[in-house]
Amino acid sequence: MIPVSVVTGFLGAGKTTLLRRVLGDPAWANSAVIVNEFGEVPLDHELLAASEEVLVNVSTGCLCCVVRSDLTATLMELLRQRAAGTVPPYARVLIETSGLADPAPILHALMTDEAVAATHRLQSVVTLVDALHGAGTLARHPEAQRQAMLADRILLTKPDLGGDTAALEAALRAHNPAAPVRAAVQGAVEPAWLFAAGTLPEFLDASARHSEGVAGITLEREAPIPALALTLWMQALAEHAGARLLRLKGLVALAEDPGRPVVVHAIQHMVHPLEWLEAWPGADTRSRIVLIGQGIPRHLPARLLAAIEAEVRDAGARRRRPAPAHSGPHPATPRHRRPCCCE
Repeated sequence: MIPVSVVTGFLGAGKTTLLRRVLGDPAWANSAVIVNEFGEVPLDHELLAASEEVLVNVSTGCLCCVVRSDLTATLMELLRQRAAGTVPPYARVLIETSGLADPAPILHALMTDEAVAATHRLQSVVTLVDALHGAGTLARHPEAQRQAMLADRILLTKPDLGGDTAALEAALRAHNPAAPVRAAVQGAVEPAWLFAAGTLPEFLDASARHSEGVAGITLEREAPIPALALTLWMQALAEHAGARLLRLKGLVALAEDPGRPVVVHAIQHMVHPLEWLEAWPGADTRSRIVLIGQGIPRHLPARLLAAIEAEVRDAGARRRRPAPAHSGPHPATPRHRRPCCCE
């Protein structure tokens, strides 16, 4: 499975500068980079020139508009060339989105395209925010808000140019209480932190907050959850909340095998298949699920899960219950009466 990281952020946030620095690190030079630009003349791919990386330019407009065909086709073509030896054996894929892109369709494509999902794994979403102009951008542009909401990591760029970084960080945490926030000048941040796959504990440890209908909702369970109940709950939640379910992550103990937790992911309508871990990453073996949603009642996820768990338990009890004994033959249903559906 080839890890894929998405680098997003509003226009001018410094995505190209960051990637230039990342690709200059010898440990990260073996990266395939997919650059999308909004405009007729692509420039960013030329600014990203580095010695070892594979660079693919997707210049068909805003990536979120063409993602269902263009991005998935590009990923699979890259993989074909990698297998044929016509491109270097890259270790990961970095996708730089247009500054005007909503990352959600990109994540949908990575999760739902069968060929891509069988060969690639979404590792992280990194959002860059201009420290000087970020507050105004968040206030005026829904795209910037979505970029912040869907992030695993948030990087404040250009902090040396001024701006109230403390107020901006507070605004970002209101949109996304889970993502760690760090500031860096000229993209000077450790790539291992930026693109780390192990962001789940930080996501789960975040406290829930509200801001203009956006909230982080945390579910914690001591008792393991039946696999069927978990699957039905995630499907029902995605169907009910739809686009309001911005992101869901969790680490869950299943009743069938509580020693091997599963990682759960969902984005809007899309529920990712369960991913098994060989062991718990720490001493805490509780099930922990965090949702970032917009306009989702705080009580809904927990009550929905409890109701589905109860139904699954009742159905299991009915299946295990022995049939009642009869002293004689079962009475025939009278011909003049149509049997009820429960008979």
